[in-house]
Amino acid sequence: MTAAAPRRPPAPAAPPRLAARALAFRYREREVLRGLSFEVGAGEIFGVLGPNGAGKSTLFSILTGLRAPDAGELLLDGAPVPFGDRALRARLGVVFQEPSLDAKLTCEENLVLGAALFAVPRAEGRARARALLERAGLAARAREPVSRLSGGMRRRLELARAVIHRPAILVLDEPTSGLDAAAFRATWEAIQALRREEGLTVLLNTHRPDEAEQCDRLAVMAEGRIVACEPPEALRSRVAGDVLQIEAADPEPLAREIALRFQVPARAVDGAVVVEREQGHVLVPRLVEAFPPGRFRSVSVRRPTLADAFLEITGRGLDAEVAP
Repeated sequence: MTAAAPRRPPAPAAPPRLAARALAFRYREREVLRGLSFEVGAGEIFGVLGPNGAGKSTLFSILTGLRAPDAGELLLDGAPVPFGDRALRARLGVVFQEPSLDAKLTCEENLVLGAALFAVPRAEGRARARALLERAGLAARAREPVSRLSGGMRRRLELARAVIHRPAILVLDEPTSGLDAAAFRATWEAIQALRREEGLTVLLNTHRPDEAEQCDRLAVMAEGRIVACEPPEALRSRVAGDVLQIEAADPEPLAREIALRFQVPARAVDGAVVVEREQGHVLVPRLVEAFPPGRFRSVSVRRPTLADAFLEITGRGLDAEVAP
């Protein structure tokens, strides 16, 4: 009888590409970050979703070395790294919310300058710039000044400059702020192509539900803490049934009246009444019949979005800016 071959131990799991442990930051009397922790896997698109003022920008300024936290640590591929460490910054490509291109330089000159700042050899930097311009659909505009580009084109150029030195992690701060629907789609097509072709890990912060949908996983951030971290579909599933949105002149008293009359959770959010209900379409005619004509401006029924999930988890809307 032949002895069974010894079993091989399972291969150890790869450490996360980037991890934050118990980050804390205080600005005067306000706790901006409160023991914030998360992990981002290699090749993952990881988003931080929260309203303006939730602490997202402070978190990203710490990750990119612009400020140091009061406590906590960062790990890159499982190894601790000092905040602002040059080795970490060399492996990051960053696109800030505010434009940072030189509008007087050409598209190609902006990329070549970006390569020089990361000590990429000149010939390699020029070749890389040409390839990235081609990928971004800007090869024909290479010799034109940035001032002649549309907002969407400028965003794609900023993405190209951010990866000119072949970073491991692409950090994006509200990457589609101010873009129209067509430019939004083009920007995210470029981000997905970079992830696919360059093997990038992508880390972004956003307050846009449509942008958050592009992520593999989302960290929901509220008042300096991560209160949930799941794929978008798992977050949406926390909202049961349909969402009714009622536009009215008096959303707060109307929400209380609906909750009392129909024994359903109704909340005033961003100037409207939001009701979560299984088979929401059945409730609509009952609502309309129960109130006098003109009380409602409009009533709509839809499937839950990430904005609804954020409201369910945190009790506040994504448009509710946090006071400093």
